[in-house]
Amino acid sequence: MAYQKVNADQRAPGHSQYLDNDDLQTTALDLEWDMEKELEEPGFDQFQLDSADNQNLGHSETTDLNLDSIQPATSPKGRFQRLQEESDYISHYTRSAPKNNRCNFCHLLKILCTATILFIFGILIGYYIHTNCPSDPLSSGRLDHQLYQEILKTIQAGDIKKSFRNLVQLYKSEDDMEVSKEIKTQWTSLGLEDVQFVNYSVLLNLPGLSPSTVTLSSSGECFHPDGQPCGEEARKDRSQDLLYSYAAYSAKGTLKAEVIDVSYGMTDDLKRIRKMKNVTNRIALLKLGKLPLLYKLSLLEKAGFGGVLLYIDPCDLPKTVNPSHDTFMVSLNPGGDPSTPGYPSVDGCFRQSRSNLSSLLVQPISASLVAKLISSPKARTKNDVCSPLELPNNEIRVVSMQVQTVTKLKTVTNIVGYVMGLTSPDRYIIVGSHHHTAHSYNGQEWASSTAIITAFIRALMPKVKRGWRPDRTIVFCSWGGTAFGNIGSYEWGEDFKTVLQKNVVAYINLHSPVRGNSTLRPVASPSLQQLVVEKNNFTCTRRTQCPETNISSIQIQGDADYFINHLGVPSVQFAYEDIRTLEGPSFLSEAFFPTQSTTVEEMDPFFNLHETITKLSGEVILQIANEPVLPFNALDIALEVQNNLKGDQPNSHQLLAMASRLRESAELFQSDEMRPANDPKERAPIRIRMLNDILQDMEKSFLVQQVPPGFYRNILYHLDEQTSRFSILVEAWERCKPLVSDETLHEALSEVLNSINSAQVYFKAGLDVFKSVLDGKN
Repeated sequence: MAYQKVNADQRAPGHSQYLDNDDLQTTALDLEWDMEKELEEPGFDQFQLDSADNQNLGHSETTDLNLDSIQPATSPKGRFQRLQEESDYISHYTRSAPKNNRCNFCHLLKILCTATILFIFGILIGYYIHTNCPSDPLSSGRLDHQLYQEILKTIQAGDIKKSFRNLVQLYKSEDDMEVSKEIKTQWTSLGLEDVQFVNYSVLLNLPGLSPSTVTLSSSGECFHPDGQPCGEEARKDRSQDLLYSYAAYSAKGTLKAEVIDVSYGMTDDLKRIRKMKNVTNRIALLKLGKLPLLYKLSLLEKAGFGGVLLYIDPCDLPKTVNPSHDTFMVSLNPGGDPSTPGYPSVDGCFRQSRSNLSSLLVQPISASLVAKLISSPKARTKNDVCSPLELPNNEIRVVSMQVQTVTKLKTVTNIVGYVMGLTSPDRYIIVGSHHHTAHSYNGQEWASSTAIITAFIRALMPKVKRGWRPDRTIVFCSWGGTAFGNIGSYEWGEDFKTVLQKNVVAYINLHSPVRGNSTLRPVASPSLQQLVVEKNNFTCTRRTQCPETNISSIQIQGDADYFINHLGVPSVQFAYEDIRTLEGPSFLSEAFFPTQSTTVEEMDPFFNLHETITKLSGEVILQIANEPVLPFNALDIALEVQNNLKGDQPNSHQLLAMASRLRESAELFQSDEMRPANDPKERAPIRIRMLNDILQDMEKSFLVQQVPPGFYRNILYHLDEQTSRFSILVEAWERCKPLVSDETLHEALSEVLNSINSAQVYFKAGLDVFKSVLDGKN
């Protein structure tokens, strides 16, 4: 918009003789022309930049005009300089003395008023232009702490609770497309860009038409998995729960054999039992927990067992929980569509015939059924000291187990939308939740997960609609098929693997965010732990209780699996848990319970915990998406490696020497490259881009090819918080205690050694690249 020129011939009635004077008209025209020239010059650009900053801070409606930021004109001939340099300046504007002082005063006053009005009018027009034009990219791409808080303060517990209840109402539908459509509709209405369904036709292992059964040979009694006698009445009362009490991708059939109690199925347990009994084609009574289920099943399979009755010991759960009659579901799928292992399940692809992923017949049963099998109806003593369930060694139990499942091709749906980044749109921060999948039950945790990601989108999009954008692209995903082995996220990851390997910066996991209400349990990659500590401490200062939070890198359940283990992407997860659960065995979360909708609201009736998780996760998302230098810590990875090598481990001297060199390289990288880059005066764009590329790929060096089933390929993650060493070394050492020279241990040592060496070479190569760039400039 430009200023309107005043025509010298247009004269309003009532003007004085001075305003009618041609000279004065010419002066006014010059003044207007000069003002337009100045508004087009760099000084006015500065005014726009400053005003854009104010607008981005959310005060555009009340911001005062900052007149100090308007710079003087820098044209070769400014308004006053040009007039003074003209040779006839004095003679041209010399006027005869006015007839009286009053006329002279009026003349000066009218000139002053005219100039003032034109000046104010110009400022108003410029301000109007500024407020209606897009913000400067450089300014709109920078967020400070105040803007983070402006976004996060709009997150309210009441909104999350309302969204949660709306989603729970859709849970009754057997078709998960109803849930998917609702999520897509919400995200689209909030303004998220290009929200799409991404569908994959995958092989699902579903329960049969009738529940599985366990029959005691001694008495002929038949029981359903929940411990209730077989019968039509029991099936009618809990038909849905009984059907979905199964192990997906287990072998199916009938097996009659002796039951052998293997406790948790640890290596020592199996060695002890095999010395006492013949275990070939027997049925193992196995407790869930302490080690990944897939790993323990692989040991039982190698030992020669034919079937497994899987249960959760009540002593491993908090006293407030009574799972004695609860049935549950597990999946034996390590990840993705079993019929297309390692490649996406797209139209026309080759499908392998894999109806089951184990030769074992696996059936989850309740603790009450276990008590009937071992003739021990009570699991706790009178003193309230829990007695673990055990089958006496001198007693023999023979049972017949029947497992019925059906394998079908079904469609799994992902919902994906994004906010495009401003300066680095090809770098992605992925935020993942999951939604209900038909033909399974997974409690109401999916509703919490979906409500939290939707709450953050609702808080973020108003700023985006007003012109702000993050530096990097934020991708929001709601995954399907999580209960069957994270199928939706695996297939999407395999489908876009080439792009994701190069472009994904971080993964924020929102799987099962509220599992208790006593303690906050953050899990993060080593490179992100320092950032998580900062956010947690800031949030803690606003709470009444601030217990010390232990941030660790441990294996977690959910769809982060593919991004951690196949892409080497740094990840973060915040979740509330019961402190007593953390004191018990790990990996109990591998079980999916048919939790009622009231359970989540009992743990968090006012949804304050949901609000805290949303704000913590949201602030981490914003900082990773907007910091010029990624907030990753290279030195923390080297320190984590050294900590993992502490203790009495065989043949560790070479590992320690390599870890020491890795730390030296990481320290140089941290001091020579990362610290200077954090100084705004030294932030050359090409240098920052190179640095961020190195930071986002640091963990890829720690992906190993061969790991035991259920173990993470990313060896920076531990099995649990009690284990502070590399998991593959712990497992190999436990297996080869009698044979110290076992090649399994040497293979594990070689994997770790190669990973550390690869990371050290990676940091050193990064330093060399920066040095060559500097030498080239000099």
